Amino acid sequence: MPRTGDILGYARVSTIDQDLSGQKDRLLQHGAIRVFEDVISGKTFNRPGLAALLDQARPNDTLAVIRLDRLGRSLKELLETVDDLKAREINLISLEERIDTTSAAGELVFHVFGAIAHFERRLISERTKDGLASARKHGRVPGRPPLQPATISALKDLVGAGKSVSQAAKHLGIGRSTAYKAIRENAEPSVFAESSPLGVDSGRGQDRITRP
Repeated sequence: MPRTGDILGYARVSTIDQDLSGQKDRLLQHGAIRVFEDVISGKTFNRPGLAALLDQARPNDTLAVIRLDRLGRSLKELLETVDDLKAREINLISLEERIDTTSAAGELVFHVFGAIAHFERRLISERTKDGLASARKHGRVPGRPPLQPATISALKDLVGAGKSVSQAAKHLGIGRSTAYKAIRENAEPSVFAESSPLGVDSGRGQDRITRP
């Protein structure tokens, strides 16, 4: 016989200036035995409180929030969280949207979210394919734009003057891997030492181009 699950509350605010007490009070009144909290600010979306809740939760437990937006700042984040709950056999209650997946009707919510997630993935895939096809049709190659000849010339001059590839790349504001690729594609064959296919003198941990 399946165990009778507990209700675990989850409260989240975006800044330390916001108060969690209102969310906590409503969740406790709804029967939560404990409320896990997160204060998330900036671009980083680490949720140690939610992670702790999921670590404690067992199948047939219920995660309760006052609103669905407490579980994610975007539809993608919300769908990922709901999908994780379903995989863990954890129910979901959202007070303001009146969602309760512990009921037969509420269980349909998981199926609806799953359909939305599938729809979202298909849209992203189709947009990507359409974008690539359009770029090719107009003669554009998807990816990073190629380096300008002047930049390549400056890169070769800096390396020739004794700068490491990393130093030259940093000086020119380009990526290290991009710099190596440009050197390989534009250097004379004799520039690279036969002992190193990448032309890198790794004997002392340096990334200078080795010349004969």
